[in-house]
Amino acid sequence: AFLHFIGYICPMPSVFYNQRLQTLYKERNLLRTKRRNFGILRLGTLGILILALYVLWNIGWWAILAALTVIIILFAKLVLKDLSNKQALDDNDRLIHINEKELNALKGEYFQFEAGTQYQHKDHPYSNDLDIFGHASLFQYLNRSITEPGNDKLAGLLKEAATLQLIKSRQQAIKELSQKPVWLQQFCCIGQRQKLTNATASTLENWMQEPTSFIQFRHWKWLRYLLPAMALLALAATIGGYFPLNAFYLVLFLMGVVAFQVNKVLAPMHNKLTQVTNELNSIADVIALIEKENYEAPLLQKNYNQFNAGTAGAASKKIKALSSILHKMDMRYNLVMAAPLNLLLQWNLQQALNLEEWKAKNPSSIQNWLEALGEMDALCSLAILRFNHPQWAIPQFTETHFQLSAKNMGHPLIPHDKRVTNEMVIEGNDQIMLITGSNMAGKSTYLRSAGVNIVLAMAGAPVCATTFSLSPVHLLSSMRITDNLEENTSTFYAELKKHKFILENVNNREPVFILLDEILRGTNSFDRHTGSVALIKQFIKKTTPAVIATHDVALAGLEKEFPGNIKNYHFDVQVSGEELHFDYLLKPGICSSLNASLLMKKIGIEID
Repeated sequence: AFLHFIGYICPMPSVFYNQRLQTLYKERNLLRTKRRNFGILRLGTLGILILALYVLWNIGWWAILAALTVIIILFAKLVLKDLSNKQALDDNDRLIHINEKELNALKGEYFQFEAGTQYQHKDHPYSNDLDIFGHASLFQYLNRSITEPGNDKLAGLLKEAATLQLIKSRQQAIKELSQKPVWLQQFCCIGQRQKLTNATASTLENWMQEPTSFIQFRHWKWLRYLLPAMALLALAATIGGYFPLNAFYLVLFLMGVVAFQVNKVLAPMHNKLTQVTNELNSIADVIALIEKENYEAPLLQKNYNQFNAGTAGAASKKIKALSSILHKMDMRYNLVMAAPLNLLLQWNLQQALNLEEWKAKNPSSIQNWLEALGEMDALCSLAILRFNHPQWAIPQFTETHFQLSAKNMGHPLIPHDKRVTNEMVIEGNDQIMLITGSNMAGKSTYLRSAGVNIVLAMAGAPVCATTFSLSPVHLLSSMRITDNLEENTSTFYAELKKHKFILENVNNREPVFILLDEILRGTNSFDRHTGSVALIKQFIKKTTPAVIATHDVALAGLEKEFPGNIKNYHFDVQVSGEELHFDYLLKPGICSSLNASLLMKKIGIEID
C-alpha cells in the first residue's frame, strides 16, 4: 500500500523511478545478505549432522534416526527458503532493470524494447508512412508487453481504429492502471520470468481441441484404482510370504503391459505439453496478480471476470493445477522412478486421466484466459505511457465528422527538450490544410505528428498535446513511397496505387482523414501540378478533410478559388549569409522563403 501511495504523490515519473531504484537497491542488499546466511546455515546443519552422529552413535540407531529426521527437515526448509529468496533476488534484479529502462525511455532511449518489425506491412493505410512499427517506431516506444499475445494485441490497437465506445472504455481502463505504477511493474516483472509465446498459446489451444483417449471409456476409470490395489496387495503378500514370487512377477508383467500401452498414447501429447510447463507457471503467477487487484473500469472488470468465471476456482489455481499434472507426468523421464511408479501405481494412467479430467472441466477456458491476458498486457503498455507523460492530453471526441483541434501538438518520439509543438485546427469535412515550405523546415514532421497522435487517440491512449479533440476517423496517408523491384513497380505507379486505395475509401463515403506529402512526386512538373489540382478538387467535392504538404507553391492559389475549403499554411527558414535557421513553427499563409539552391551549393553544385 505504501508503494502504491508513492505512485500517487510523485507527479514526476523520473522521481518515482529513482525512488523505486533506491528502495530496490536496499532490498537487493538485504536479499544478498540472506543468501549468504542461508549458505552458512546449510553448512551448519551438515556440521550438526556430523556432530549428532558422533554423539549419538553409542545411544542407538533410533536416536540417530530421530536426529537425522530433524536435521533433514531443517535442511529441506532452509533449501526451500533459499529458493524463495533466490526468486525474490531474481525479481529484484528484473525490477531494477525495469526502472532503469523507464528512466532511459524518458530520455528518448527506448530502443531496448521490442520493435514489432513483424507487424510491418507495406500496404497498410498509414503504418509505414508514420513509422508505427520497426526500429525507432511508435510501437517500440510504447511496447512493454510481457506476452506475445500482448504484442499482437498492442499492434492491433495501433493498426485499426476502434469504435467510440471502445475508445472511451480503454481510456477509463488506462487511467485506472496508470494509477497503479507499482502493480504495473510487478506485472512486467512476473511476466518476464518466462515470456508466454504464441507457440505455447497455439500448443495449448490445439491440445484443448484434440479428442480425449481415456476418460470417455469407463473401464479406465476403475482400472486406475483396481490395478494399483492389486499390485500393492501382491507386494505386501509376497513380502509376508503369502504370495509366490513367480506370481508377483506375473502381476508386475501385466502392470507393465498396461503401462506400456498407456505410454504409447500419452507420450506424443506429453512431449508437446511438457515444453510449456515453465510458461504455465509464469502465466499463473501473472493472472494471480490480476485476480488479487480491485478494478472499477468496466473493461478491466470484464477481463477480471474472464479469469474468475465458473465454479471451480480462479484461473490461476486452475493453471497451477494443470502445471502440477504436467510436472507429475515428467516422472516418465526419470529412469529410476518411472518403473516402480508405473508398475505399482500406474502413474502414467493416473496423470493421463487427471489431465483429461482437467480438460473436461475447462472446455474453452484457455482461449478466454489468454485473450483476456493479451488485452490486459496491451492496456498495461498504454497505462505506462500515460504514467510516463502525465502532462499529455486525454483526447476528447465528438461524433460530428469532421473536427480536429490540437494545441501544442508534437511528435511523441522526439525528445521533450528538442520537440517543437504546433497547433492544428480543422472544422468541417470539406476542409483542407495546404502546407507549403522550405526543405527540412518541418512539413513532413508536422504531418507525422498529426498522424501518430490520431493513431494514439483512436487506440484510447493519451496524445502528445495539451488539448486534443477529434472526430472518430479512419486515417489514410501517402507520404513515403518507394518502388518495388520484385513487383516491377516504379515509384510513380506505387503512388498511384496508394491514391487509388485512398480514393476508393473517399468514394465510399468512409469517415476518413487524409495526410499527403508531395502528391505525384514521380512524374514531370506539369502532370504533377495538373494531377494535384484535380485530386484536391475531388477531395473538396467528396467532402474529405485532408492535410497536404507540397513544394508546389502554385497549388496555394487554389485558396482563391475555394476560400471556404482551403487554408494555406507554411513552414519557413531564415537565411543568414550561407547559414539556415529553422524554427519549425507553423505559420498562416504561403511560404516565400526557399532554400533548395543554398543546399545544392553547399554540396558542391555550381549555381549562378
